[in-house]
Amino acid sequence: MRWYVVCFLLSLLVSSAFGQERRPTHCIALADATPGIAYVQKASWRDAVPEDQVRIRYIAHASFLLQTAGGLNVVTDFTGFIGTAPVIPDVVTMNHAHDTHYTEFPDPAIPHVLRGWGSFGLGIDHHLDLGEMLVRNVSTDIRSPYGGAEAEGNSIFVFEVAGLCIGHLGHLHHIPTPAQYAALGRMDVVMAPVDGGRTLPLSEMITVLHRLRSSVVLPMHWFSDASLERFLTGIGPVFDVKDTGESSLTVSLRELPARPTVWVLRPEYLSAEE
Repeated sequence: MRWYVVCFLLSLLVSSAFGQERRPTHCIALADATPGIAYVQKASWRDAVPEDQVRIRYIAHASFLLQTAGGLNVVTDFTGFIGTAPVIPDVVTMNHAHDTHYTEFPDPAIPHVLRGWGSFGLGIDHHLDLGEMLVRNVSTDIRSPYGGAEAEGNSIFVFEVAGLCIGHLGHLHHIPTPAQYAALGRMDVVMAPVDGGRTLPLSEMITVLHRLRSSVVLPMHWFSDASLERFLTGIGPVFDVKDTGESSLTVSLRELPARPTVWVLRPEYLSAEE
């Protein structure tokens, strides 16, 4: 009988964290026993993605291309330009802290354009189920360009695919609240802005990454090798660091690294010649 009582109390706790009944997601669970992650191989963005894997290509600034075995192409913090390759993404996500994270004029051929903001101060709620991938968001506050702050003005986007939970922290301006951490759930791979000022100070970003304890951290939004190096120095010694000079990696839910790993990708636009 005690076991049933404990389960009931836990279900109430999770429900109260969201304020409503939770929609299906494999990244938010009371227990998160996962086999792990295996990576990497050099590949062109044109190559087919193997079954049960996801390829992540760093394009520029805060834009990444996520590609699936089923042929989905998703671009984060889409600015309207991803290179000379003739690619129409299936999904683009955007944030509007600065115009280097969104476009007012996305190609109308893009099936799903997900803005990380709604009416001023009200945020937005995305839960896009594409079968192979679920895309959802957790709203966060941002500093307003006009002074003050905009409540729920940007979003952390989460991509659930191939058993993985992949998060993009967007233009994060504050340490997430306990409720926001709960809404994010498990983050196997996270793309984190490490500029150290325009988003979060480095010490606070490192605090966030220690709390998330993702298996793979992909630094983004760094403006020089010097600023990247400051982050890499600060994140140790808990995290391993790998820098192969490549722009992409392929991840799958198979083998966790022995320790959380920062994987440095070098930004590269998509080329029609590649």
